[in-house]
Parts: sequence; structure tokens; C-alpha cells
Amino acid sequence: MVMSNADLTLEAVEDLTPSAKLVYKVLEHADDPLDQAEIADRTMLPRRTVRGALADLEDVGAVSSKTCLLDARKNIYSLDK
Repeated sequence: MVMSNADLTLEAVEDLTPSAKLVYKVLEHADDPLDQAEIADRTMLPRRTVRGALADLEDVGAVSSKTCLLDARKNIYSLDK
């Protein structure tokens, strides 16, 4: 049985911390990409925890980041499709 990229991503996310899984779910249900502060507000996690979760998610290829066009000091995050 051949696994798709989506299946491999979900499998990689399952091995991450609960905070990374929560951040993943928030991004999964978001209509638009979110910045770190918005993710922290929605998850009620400290920003430092969100930053670590996002790094873990990026490492496994589940999340991608781009520079925010409105504020170049911020990155916005979305699920890597």
C-alpha cells in the first residue's frame, strides 16, 4: 500500500507534542493563514510554546511559513498542501 503525502504528514504529526497537534488543528480549521500571535490567541498557549510547535511542524513538512505582506516582521503559517 502506497501512502500519500497527506497520510505521511498526518503520521508525522501524530508523533509530535500535544501542543504541536493543537496548532496543527487550529491551522487546519483556519480560513486564512495565521501569524504566531493569532495562533497563540486561538490555542491559549504561550507564544514560546507556539513558536516551538510551529518549528516542529515545519520540520516534518506539515506547515509552511511566508513573510506577511502587511508587516514584514511577521510570518504567516498555513498547512503545507
